[in-house]
Amino acid sequence: MVHRMRHFLLTSMLAGSLVLAGLPAVDNAMATAANFSPEQMAALQSLGSYFNTIRDIKGEFTQVGPQGNVSSGVFYISKPGRMRFEYAPPNPFVVVADGTWVTIKNNAKNKADQYPLSATPLRLVLADRVDLMKEADIKSVNVANGLTTVVLEDKDRLVPGQLELVFDNKHNTLQQWVIVDGQGRRTTISLNNIEASNHPDPKLFIVALPNTRKPKSSR
Repeated sequence: MVHRMRHFLLTSMLAGSLVLAGLPAVDNAMATAANFSPEQMAALQSLGSYFNTIRDIKGEFTQVGPQGNVSSGVFYISKPGRMRFEYAPPNPFVVVADGTWVTIKNNAKNKADQYPLSATPLRLVLADRVDLMKEADIKSVNVANGLTTVVLEDKDRLVPGQLELVFDNKHNTLQQWVIVDGQGRRTTISLNNIEASNHPDPKLFIVALPNTRKPKSSR
């Protein structure tokens, strides 16, 4: 059960970080133009411009799992390379990227697993700038009722399944993302109170590790 939870958290946070770190700047517009309308291309360009201006941000999140279980917490992104998703009690987990490692720690059991940042999708999305047009397969773009919904897949299949992004065009902010895993199970993460976080405390991206931690591969 704990192993499945760690795998679920890693998949959710890595997929979610694809969202927060940046959609394509549409540098590869010639290849995409054949697949999407001018309106869809404009929506992708707006999203890319928004996400690639993100440097240091913080906010709150609510996560609803495939079986309806709800967790919430706070997150911090500091590019390049750093991220923290901290779940509120009773969920004991925290997910941290420090620029070298991605760590998932169970504070209740004082256990942690580490994954090389370079072996996860975070190597791409926590970089200074990202062009996911080259790194992701964009399956669909829908613009309706003030919202833009984008469905994409990881080209390298490090994160199986699909990622659905919902962007609020009026307020120019990400509203939620939905992770659909390889078995069709859906996890929804809604974001609130996103704001700039000037000079975040470096300690946010440091995790106190137990002596028995075991580095792992991303697969």
